Amino acid sequence: MRAAWYSKNGDARDVLVVGELPAPTPGPGEVRVKVAASGVNPSDVKARGVRPLGAERVVPHSDGAGVIDAVGDGVSPGRLGERVWIWNGQWQRPMGTAAEFIVLPEVQAVRLHESMDFTVAACFGIPLMTAVHAVQRLGDIAGKSVLVIGASSAVGHYAAQLAVIGGARVIGTVGSESKAQHALAAGVDATIDYKTEPVAERVKQLTAGRGVDAIVDMDFSTTVQLLAGGGLAPHGALVSYGSNVYEDIAVPYRALLWNSFSLHFFLVYGLAPQDRRIAIDRISRMTAGKVLSHTIGAKFGIDEIAAAHEAVEAGKLIGNVIVEPG
Repeated sequence: MRAAWYSKNGDARDVLVVGELPAPTPGPGEVRVKVAASGVNPSDVKARGVRPLGAERVVPHSDGAGVIDAVGDGVSPGRLGERVWIWNGQWQRPMGTAAEFIVLPEVQAVRLHESMDFTVAACFGIPLMTAVHAVQRLGDIAGKSVLVIGASSAVGHYAAQLAVIGGARVIGTVGSESKAQHALAAGVDATIDYKTEPVAERVKQLTAGRGVDAIVDMDFSTTVQLLAGGGLAPHGALVSYGSNVYEDIAVPYRALLWNSFSLHFFLVYGLAPQDRRIAIDRISRMTAGKVLSHTIGAKFGIDEIAAAHEAVEAGKLIGNVIVEPG
C-alpha cells in the first residue's frame, strides 16, 4: 500500500518518506479501513517534530475517513462496505491514517452519514470532537457570553458554531481580517484581533465591564492572563484543550479564588469513555442534520504530505488540511 512515514524527528521535508508498506490485516475485534482522506492536525506535525517515536517508523495522522473493506473475528460482516470516520488513528500506535489502509478496533471506526463527504469527515476526530466536548463542559450556556480563543481555527470555528447553537453570545479572538470574517460567518457576534488589540480590555468593553461567562481556550499559556485582567466574569468557567507552552504555567491564584473561577482541562485523545460516547453521538446527530459549517483549507496528495505539514505549521490557511492517500 502507498503510505507516508518518518523514522526520526525533524522538519517535514527532511524526515517524511513516501513509499510502499505491507497492507495490514485486521485481527480479532478490528476493522480495516481503506482511507479516502487523512486529516492533518497541529498535534500531528508537533509529534513528527519532537515526540519520541516508540517504533521503527511512524505513519502519521490520527484523523481520517473511508470505507471498511475487511473485518476481523468477532466483527459483524455487515460492517463491510460501511462508510466511516476515524478517531485516535495514530494515538499510542505507529500506524496512522496517512496510508491507503489502516487497521484499528472497530469502535474507532464510526458510521458516517451518506450525505457527508470523506474530506469533511476526516476533520471529526480531533477538531470537531474537541469542540463538542469543550462546549459540553460549559453546561447550559443559553443567554450567556462565551469567548472562543482562535475562533477561526479548526477547533475554534466549530466551538463558535456550537456555542451559538447553544444560545450563547460569542466573542472570538482572531489574527487577521480574513479570519475575522470567517469567525463572523460562524455566528460570532464580535471579534478581537489579539495581535493588535488588548484582549481583556476589549472583552470588558464588549460585556459592559463584566467579562464573559465562559472561555473556550486553545492556548492556556496566554489565556491565563485574562483571568487576572477581568476578562472572565465572577463564577465563570474556562475550558482549555491546549497550550503553546507545556512547562509549568503560573496562575493568578488570588483572581481564581476571589472570583470563584472554574478551570477545566482535557486531552481529546484521552476522553473518558462516557464523554467520548456522548460526543460521538452528538457528532452523528449534527452531521446527519447538516447543522454545522465545515471548512477545508487545502487538499494534498500523499506525495505532497511534506507540504501539507508545512501548511499546518504556517498557520495561514483557514480551515482543515487534508491528505488523500489514494
